[in-house]
Amino acid sequence: MTSTPMNTTSSAVTLTTPMNTTSSAVALTTSAQNKSTGNREDDEYHTLLAVIYTTVLLIGTTSLSITIHFMKSRTFSTTSVAVVNLIFAHFLFLLTVPFRIYYHVAQEWSLNLSWCKVVSSMVHIHMYISFGIYIVILVTRLMVFYRDSEQLPSSRRIYARVASVMLWMIVLMIVTYIIYFHYGKSSNDTSLQCFRFGREIESPAPRVINYIISTLFIIVAVSLTGLQAYVLCLLYRKHHQCCTSQQDFGAQQKSLTFALVMVVCFIPYHIFRLYYLEHRELENLNEVFLSLTTFNCLDMLVLFRRRACLVCLPGKSI
Repeated sequence: MTSTPMNTTSSAVTLTTPMNTTSSAVALTTSAQNKSTGNREDDEYHTLLAVIYTTVLLIGTTSLSITIHFMKSRTFSTTSVAVVNLIFAHFLFLLTVPFRIYYHVAQEWSLNLSWCKVVSSMVHIHMYISFGIYIVILVTRLMVFYRDSEQLPSSRRIYARVASVMLWMIVLMIVTYIIYFHYGKSSNDTSLQCFRFGREIESPAPRVINYIISTLFIIVAVSLTGLQAYVLCLLYRKHHQCCTSQQDFGAQQKSLTFALVMVVCFIPYHIFRLYYLEHRELENLNEVFLSLTTFNCLDMLVLFRRRACLVCLPGKSI
């Protein structure tokens, strides 16, 4: 009678062992599958971003060269001052793009964290500076239209220069403060990853600021684009078939080009940003949307598309 419990216990051990082994095997298989899927997604993410930034670098550099060629023979009006600042913002950003391409090709960051934060911040500085300059150009054009003046007084050029300096100072001071005191504090110097600062928006204050900024971007961009389109409609009704030969219509048409670049390049990112703030697991996709904002480097190529074709294809009738 004493042998029965021992046999029962032995049988229980014998029965449970295969179950534990099977459970462990399933867990290991699932973990391996998840890891394999994650690696595949990361590879696709790095490849896509490398392609996007390479395209921006090549076409952006071409656009910048052609624009500088055109600006040599231009007088410095209020709009020209803004355009020069826009060119400088594109130039500074394009200097950092090779480092982004290197990271996404190598898939690791071998430089220090401080330089990673500088390169990472440049895409935001570029976006904010460009957005501010677009607003200056659009508002100036709208003021010229509603005040029915051909040219702004020369004193306005000084105001334009002062406004440009203030815009650069404000953006650089704010972004520098955020980078130094908050950006990348959750990372460490030995990390091989870069441009991964999603943890910085976990606390309520940064999230609220991001909500406000993205909402302002969307509202301002849509409003100014709508106003600019309305002005073009008024000019078309006034001049009808002769509108294309009118200087005012041409100037407002160029302003609409800036507005459309602002809408196409910036609004998709900020709409997605509002969703991403509640779904931080989409950090890779957020980086892709952020990279699409850099296509505004091609704004001058779109603006001077006809003359750009004449420069690139001399002797061709366009």
